[in-house]
Amino acid sequence: MRHLGTEELITPRLVLRRFYEADAPAMYEHWASDPAVTRYLRWPPHESAAATAGLLRQWVQDYARRETYQWGITLRQEGTLIGSISLMQSESSDAAPWQAAGLDFSDGIWEPGYCVGRRWWGSGYTTEALGAVCGYWFEQVGGSWLACCHAVQNPASGRVMLKNGFAYDHDDIYHKFDGTPVPCHVYQKQRPDL
Repeated sequence: MRHLGTEELITPRLVLRRFYEADAPAMYEHWASDPAVTRYLRWPPHESAAATAGLLRQWVQDYARRETYQWGITLRQEGTLIGSISLMQSESSDAAPWQAAGLDFSDGIWEPGYCVGRRWWGSGYTTEALGAVCGYWFEQVGGSWLACCHAVQNPASGRVMLKNGFAYDHDDIYHKFDGTPVPCHVYQKQRPDL
């Protein structure tokens, strides 16, 4: 595996690109402040645009590390920032489910995470973005597999995973940043040539 960092990815309708600090107002307005969008995420809605700006400052600094994969999802035609998608190394240290599945976790367990503003739900943008990120991970970075999970109460997120070839693996409990437990369905996808 060769980490390449957050490179621009282009799909038929989207451009996935690095965030800039100047994206804070759009991110705050389009999704970060919306409780409907953040309901099943690990983090609560942002209380101010300043909170969003602070997070973006950190993300911009993180781009210096080649293990950082954090994209803004923009509409290709108009350039509107509508959401985010990332690949993060899982904080879970429990490799037992993956060992049972015969997966190599020597490079850690990597998971995509995504959210899109409510006004763009149901348009297939999240599915398209996840497909691009999976392709990049397998074809460019050389990762052998990805894990992905969704809250049991959020089956729409699971449909995005299934449309991208993820297969159900097991159930687990993840925790929000405030410690709240969230029952989740966990999926995995292997590189097609394995």
